[in-house]
Amino acid sequence: MTTTSPIWRPPTEFTEDLRERYGLTCPPVWGTPRRPEFPTLGGKVARVMERLGYTPMPWQRYVWDVSMELDPATMRFWYRHVGLSVPRQQGKTQGLLAVKVHRAQAFKRQRIIYAAQNRSMARERWEDEFWATIEVSRLARRFVIRKANGHEAIISRATRSRIGITSNTEKAGHGPPLDLGVMDEYFAAEDDRLEQAFSPAMLTRPTAQLWWASAGGTEKSVPLNKKRQAGRELIEELWREGLLPHDFPHTAYFEWFAPDDLDRADPATWYATLPALGFTVTEDVIRHELNTMDPGEFDRAYLNRTRKKAPPPDANVPAAAWPALADGESMPNPELLAFAVDVSQDRAYSSIGAASQREDGHMHLELLDRRPGTDWVVPALIRLCALWDPLVVAIGSTGTPAGSLIDDLVAAGITTPEDKDEPHRGHLAVVRTNDAVEACGQMADAMNQATARHRDQADLTAAVSGARSRRVGDAWVLDRTASLTDVSPFVTVTLARWALVSKGPHVLDDYDPLDSIY
Repeated sequence: MTTTSPIWRPPTEFTEDLRERYGLTCPPVWGTPRRPEFPTLGGKVARVMERLGYTPMPWQRYVWDVSMELDPATMRFWYRHVGLSVPRQQGKTQGLLAVKVHRAQAFKRQRIIYAAQNRSMARERWEDEFWATIEVSRLARRFVIRKANGHEAIISRATRSRIGITSNTEKAGHGPPLDLGVMDEYFAAEDDRLEQAFSPAMLTRPTAQLWWASAGGTEKSVPLNKKRQAGRELIEELWREGLLPHDFPHTAYFEWFAPDDLDRADPATWYATLPALGFTVTEDVIRHELNTMDPGEFDRAYLNRTRKKAPPPDANVPAAAWPALADGESMPNPELLAFAVDVSQDRAYSSIGAASQREDGHMHLELLDRRPGTDWVVPALIRLCALWDPLVVAIGSTGTPAGSLIDDLVAAGITTPEDKDEPHRGHLAVVRTNDAVEACGQMADAMNQATARHRDQADLTAAVSGARSRRVGDAWVLDRTASLTDVSPFVTVTLARWALVSKGPHVLDDYDPLDSIY
């Protein structure tokens, strides 16, 4: 589900409302907004949470207030379906328990069913977490438990409502009408059988709700990934169409998520993704998890990213050598500097990169800018050239996506030299196919021989990791189409390095970078 294409950001008025209304400083990326003109039972769920012995967190109160909104015309729940995708250890289980206990207390003879990865896991959580919490809480006298296998139920003495469990099978949920179905840990669902069993049992129940909740899964989590994609599209369309409150869909959706361009090791990423951080979870705990877990599993559990199967590395691109070349203190030498421009295959993003010969002989590689579209490239490059006065600016030929920018760059003053033997400083070097082959081979050698240095920028590192190549005769070039991510950041530094080495000496007669590289 994660992607490097432009990602949705929640509207400012949405995030400001959550901050003012709940003190929520970690809003979901996708979230149904609260409609204050609609009454809600969210406050009553919060009081149940307190009686269970927990202090409601801002994100929980927001989710309850929205999901428990009542249609003013009927005073029945507006939302029949609720989706909640939140990282692990954020209070999801306690929040769901409060919803179920509230339902059992507030409505008579309700049938409430909980499902997890399998029946064994559901039984364990039902008895060791749900009942264990109720048993020692202020609500203990209001409930009794029945533990007989196949007939498990936590029963409200006053309403005779029951909180039971079910298995994740084709027969799950069949039987009497269902008032509240909760499908937890939905990443483990292999198909839609549970929802297909629950939904028909709810048709005749006017206050029925079906909840699903989960942290991120894997590529095999097809039902979860479909739910998340549908939820994202629903929220984006709601804001795009500017729907009136009474035109809202009858599905509420909430997802906390860290886009791929956010650094997993940066605490700022955690605070933007983990709504319980600072409440029930500390930075030290998350840092410990980061240091002890597999990066992909950390991303799934705490950044809510979909864990993808690692593809085999490209034999031509020495991506394994890249991490060892990181140097956070590396700085460019302004006297020996080249820029390059590249555009992604789908033209969704453009990148500007730089290469510079350091005094110690290593080649500094840096992604200077990466933004959506192409209209920003020429003005940005003009400003960079005025500031840094590079020796040369490289760009792919008309056969590449960036080739369409050549005329605009020339018109803006970044021109090709009239005399190839006497190029002017800051001239435009158009990279032909043979040049690109040479540039890619040189970059591979620089990585293998550890003569390159970079600052471990997320977009650049992702481009190197996802880079794929294609054959050109007996050699190869980077392949924008086959690469697993936008490879343009890597292309820019590759072309910039080539331009500095091959074209730079013609600008400065006394400069020969080959002396320090080879």
